[in-house]
Amino acid sequence: MAYDLEEQEQIATFKAFWSRFGNLITWVLIATLGSYAAYNYWNTHKRNQSVEASALYDELQAALTANDNAKAQRISADMQKKYDGTSYAQMAALGAAKTAFEANDLKAAKTQLQWVVDHGNDEYKAIAKLRLAGVLLDEKSYDGALKLLNESFPPQYSAAVADRKGDVLVAQNKLAEARQAYVAALAAMPANNPGRQLVTVKLEAIGGTAPADANATKDAKAAAAAA
Repeated sequence: MAYDLEEQEQIATFKAFWSRFGNLITWVLIATLGSYAAYNYWNTHKRNQSVEASALYDELQAALTANDNAKAQRISADMQKKYDGTSYAQMAALGAAKTAFEANDLKAAKTQLQWVVDHGNDEYKAIAKLRLAGVLLDEKSYDGALKLLNESFPPQYSAAVADRKGDVLVAQNKLAEARQAYVAALAAMPANNPGRQLVTVKLEAIGGTAPADANATKDAKAAAAAA
């Protein structure tokens, strides 16, 4: 097929352009299509993982209801291995830790809680640290519990952290410090929090007095900041 002069010039220009930029354009196109394919694969993979993890979590819930600690531990370990990036794995570990604790299997309880501390999001990590501190308290590992409670926590857990610190300090017979911790816990709790009553009972049991007026509340808040 014959081309006129103008068409030949256009073909020559295109060939020159492609000779110079063709490989670059091809690689950009491959990268773009590859990224899109990878994005779709990742989303599908995450959806499938979520569905599979949800099914396993239902099995774990049944094990918890039946107080089957051994089965709960197996399912949780399986979820941590296969679906560690899902929230279901974190919830499963917390549930398995509870069942282990109730079965007096403190080693398993600590293992599950530590996994959440190491792999969980901020919310689940805070819950795990509080519960792990409770297990350490039961084991009389007071320094370990306090070290854990002195780590960073989201602000909404300040009352629970101070309360648990008070429990540990009472066990150490450090009553003055325990009173400060309980007062700090009360200062961090809203007035309508039902937990206030229990903290007040614990505070009064060691010779403390719950703040009752505005000035006392200010003192309590100061104690909370220092705790």
